[in-house]
Amino acid sequence: MTKKAATTKKYAALLRGINVGGSKKVPMAELRAVMTELGYGDVATYLQSGNAVFTSPEQDTGLLARELERAIETRFGFRVACLVVDGAYLRAVADACPYPAAELEGRQLHATFLSQQPAEDRFAAIDGQAFLPEEFAVGDKVVYLYAPEGLGRSKLAEALFRPAVLKGIDATTRNWNTVAKLVELTGD
Repeated sequence: MTKKAATTKKYAALLRGINVGGSKKVPMAELRAVMTELGYGDVATYLQSGNAVFTSPEQDTGLLARELERAIETRFGFRVACLVVDGAYLRAVADACPYPAAELEGRQLHATFLSQQPAEDRFAAIDGQAFLPEEFAVGDKVVYLYAPEGLGRSKLAEALFRPAVLKGIDATTRNWNTVAKLVELTGD
């Protein structure tokens, strides 16, 4: 009797708040080494802002995220929130985008990935009309943000992602160019 080989899936690891403003430095070569030591396959990084793709037979993205968080803390001495998502989820996020991504600049459209689905009333106190022309929409463990002047100037982003609003939820934001690239890198 032969044992069936475990099926591997392609994943993206989204690390929150590394290599920004001189704090939480994680060189990408070292991140790739950490991930390879964990037994992940086909490890590659994208940009310097905490995006990595890899393969693993493990199906539990929460387990993968916790494993990576522990390994990073052991290696670098600080905690980094990690979200791990598979290629199918990234494709679904891109397909469900309520804004015309193809017509916008990447800096105008963002996806904030969430560690859990927020309750429907989580963002109810935010008056979207007060922030126009900026807009947001909540999807499957993601918040889409249209910010015509970019994230750095977005008043809506400040309101959406305050600690009081996101309490208990890890979140990390990527511009649409990065989302599109991660979809490509994790696709079959």
